[in-house]
Amino acid sequence: MQHTALAQEPLRLLTQDDPAPVIQYGTSALDGAMPPPGLPFVLVSDHAGRGIPSALGDMGVSAADHARHIACDLGMAETGRLLARELDCVLIEQAYSRLVIDCNRAPGHPTSIVRESDGTRVPANIDITAAEEGSRVEEIFLPYHDRISREISTRLEAGQPVVLVSLHSFTDRMNGMARPWHTGVLHNRNPAFGLRVRDLLAAEEGLVVGSNEPYALTDVSDYTVPVHAEGRGVPYLEIEIRQDLIATAQGQAEWAQRLARILPQAWEDFRH
Repeated sequence: MQHTALAQEPLRLLTQDDPAPVIQYGTSALDGAMPPPGLPFVLVSDHAGRGIPSALGDMGVSAADHARHIACDLGMAETGRLLARELDCVLIEQAYSRLVIDCNRAPGHPTSIVRESDGTRVPANIDITAAEEGSRVEEIFLPYHDRISREISTRLEAGQPVVLVSLHSFTDRMNGMARPWHTGVLHNRNPAFGLRVRDLLAAEEGLVVGSNEPYALTDVSDYTVPVHAEGRGVPYLEIEIRQDLIATAQGQAEWAQRLARILPQAWEDFRH
């Protein structure tokens, strides 16, 4: 008797009890409501989330380490949501921790799924199989980037301007060294809008502003801006804010208000 091999069900990571990977705040073009021309901003937050799929448990990482910067961009979820409200624009967040998969790295990049981060081993990632890695890409990484892509495409197809604003935060110390910058603007190709924001930030009293500090934006080290902005000719800002400055509600509100004032000013300057 001849037997027909049954096709295996693809390995699934997320269950119906796990949160969706994409969180949206504010009104999206996909909702059918286009923003006024003076509000071209699409905010994205690659590392806002702290979620861990239930199938992964605690990933072998302590609660104290899950509360560190290795798990998410501390303070950025709160700051980004306040900024979206101040600007009355859309914010697209990744819900899951960067310990599960880093949504600002191309799949297959050495730091896409970290085995160790700032001295902390991540046991759930040590012996990850290709199938398990594929599930994280398919179920977490791709839906997030597809959502960003559709938002931008819908606006461009309607003749609306788009400025992508990629929100990040950085720890005040790394490898034992204090970082002097309060904020940094990262840029690579097509940097004009971001450089205008950098100059406006530098004009603020008391701010130390880095240019490609504490990180440089490159086609290899980043994914979101190179793909969704530089790859499509869309102006952009990739900003880093030092985490101790947005650790409190007051600091988060101050930075949201600052950016809500500076971004429209930079857009007016950029347009003219």
